[in-house]
Amino acid sequence: MGLVDKGRLPAPLTKLFNMSRSYSLWVYQWGLACCAIEMGAAFGSPRYDVMRLGVIPLPASPRQADFVCVSGTVTDKMAPAVKRLWEQMPEPKYAISMGSCANCGGPYWDSYSVTKGVDQIIPIDVYVPGCPPRPEALLEGIVLLQQRIKNEDMAAKWRGDEFTTLQRTRAMEAGEVDRDGELINEPTDPTPEMAQAADSVQPEPIVVGGGPIE
Repeated sequence: MGLVDKGRLPAPLTKLFNMSRSYSLWVYQWGLACCAIEMGAAFGSPRYDVMRLGVIPLPASPRQADFVCVSGTVTDKMAPAVKRLWEQMPEPKYAISMGSCANCGGPYWDSYSVTKGVDQIIPIDVYVPGCPPRPEALLEGIVLLQQRIKNEDMAAKWRGDEFTTLQRTRAMEAGEVDRDGELINEPTDPTPEMAQAADSVQPEPIVVGGGPIE
């Protein structure tokens, strides 16, 4: 893995590794409310047969998972557990937010106890909108995630240098970068952290259907 970490892997091997990883994904199901029923139908029903896509549900623990699917209402009390789950997963790892509640709080967004989207806690790669979304929408999100994995920079992903959604949001709130990752009021001698934020911008998160995440 030293060649991967240093970015010295030949392009054909990178393509082979990425394709292999995209078709061997252990998914950890984090169902919190209603959308978990649709997620269970997608991952556990022979009608949809998610394993034909190379996705294997029900790993032994988060430490054996490649991506997590969060579905349902994330409350402030549950947020630390979701973050702990994410931190236990090994790199490279990915996350799918399924349903309006996980995306932005849904119909409960104004509640004192509801987190306004799981992306406030962990970086999200794919948003699946709907209340609830159909299992087919989740499968489409998985296919789109696989396409991203096939084309990503393995070295940057392995080192954790990619600019995640959460990092982008925090940098924007701090006024350091704009939506495109460009430095705002660039100083003559920017700090290494700000330079990295500008240089390591990853594509925007995928939204199934191309509409708003709500």
